[in-house]
Amino acid sequence: MKTVGIIGGIGPESTVDYYRLIIQMYRQQVPDGSYPRIIINSIDLKQMLDLIGENRLADVTAYISGEILKLAFAGADFALLVSNTPHAVFDALHSQSPIPLISIVEVTCQAAKKQGLKRLGLFGTRFTMQGRFYPDVFDNASIALIQPAPEEQVYIHGKYMNELVNGILLPETREGLLTIVGRMRDEEGIDGLILGGTELPLILQDNGDQGIPFLNTTRLHVERVVSQLLA
Repeated sequence: MKTVGIIGGIGPESTVDYYRLIIQMYRQQVPDGSYPRIIINSIDLKQMLDLIGENRLADVTAYISGEILKLAFAGADFALLVSNTPHAVFDALHSQSPIPLISIVEVTCQAAKKQGLKRLGLFGTRFTMQGRFYPDVFDNASIALIQPAPEEQVYIHGKYMNELVNGILLPETREGLLTIVGRMRDEEGIDGLILGGTELPLILQDNGDQGIPFLNTTRLHVERVVSQLLA
């Protein structure tokens, strides 16, 4: 069996969710009581975000590349990042990595194509909502990505960093997020929503009767991971 390497800690809550989901999905397909081989390298979220906030992307690449190398030395056959935000430097990481990396953006785009979605809203940190790494992939698939309004992005980013990353899940925050979804559906014509932050599925477990699908990037990522483990 292959061994998966995880760059975790970015953030901690989603790292726990990834670990749980990988084991759950693996055991659904291999019901013999065995468990998948997982190596987790939990790195410093603050260090990464400080570098990204200063637009020091070369330093982000160097930092995460070094952590991926540790996974390779530990015996991982392939690896992933349990966060959307550092995918801003995924191409550079991929080119430097000694082991294959699975992109959360690519697997999400493939899922959107499979569902026939053409106009998707994108939630996440401000780095994800304002970055080019999602549009660059989805443009090639002729899928339009719609950002929330500027004030909505401030709200989403603030709730993400101050609550969700810290495991704080408040009903009023869920309602606030769903209100933004409803406005984007009615005014922007989105036919789906990308939960482009791996903590977002923790609070938006379902679409709240919004009438459009939510693409759970964590679950989509994990499905590909388990497929690789069993390949």
